[in-house]
Amino acid sequence: MWKIGVVTSSNSIFKGNRKNDCFPRLEMLLKSHLDAEVLHHRVCPDDIETLKENMIELVDRERVDLLITIGGTGLSPEDVTPEATDLVIDRHVPGLAEEMRRCAMQHSRQALLTRAIVGTRGNSLVVNLPGRIPAVEECFRAIVDQIPTALHTIQGKTENITF
Repeated sequence: MWKIGVVTSSNSIFKGNRKNDCFPRLEMLLKSHLDAEVLHHRVCPDDIETLKENMIELVDRERVDLLITIGGTGLSPEDVTPEATDLVIDRHVPGLAEEMRRCAMQHSRQALLTRAIVGTRGNSLVVNLPGRIPAVEECFRAIVDQIPTALHTIQGKTENITF
């Protein structure tokens, strides 16, 4: 079973002004599609250094296989999750981010405005998801079939991979 960590990036959730409704939905999606559970969840303010430190800790110290961020991928000045992620990852995986946007576009043209990225850090996959329930579902479903292959490849278990 995969070790999964989630970081929710939201000033309003961090301050207790808004309910974290995306996290329970993501947990359900992970259980149903990957038969996996979240071992670590953190709620952080929209702050590059705080996000970066929490992501690095979950990947490097807690050794999560999959790190998912929720929120902070839009165009508002406080949306800094992609910038923090860029400081954390070693390599970009643009195909997964492009597929999330492509699939989300079928539901809303505003998907063009997300700046979500996907990348790797060591043996871990890092995925940015938007901070609204419909978008979380659309983006997660768009790439979930590729997550096991990506994780196996990152971790050097390539005997059954055909690309």
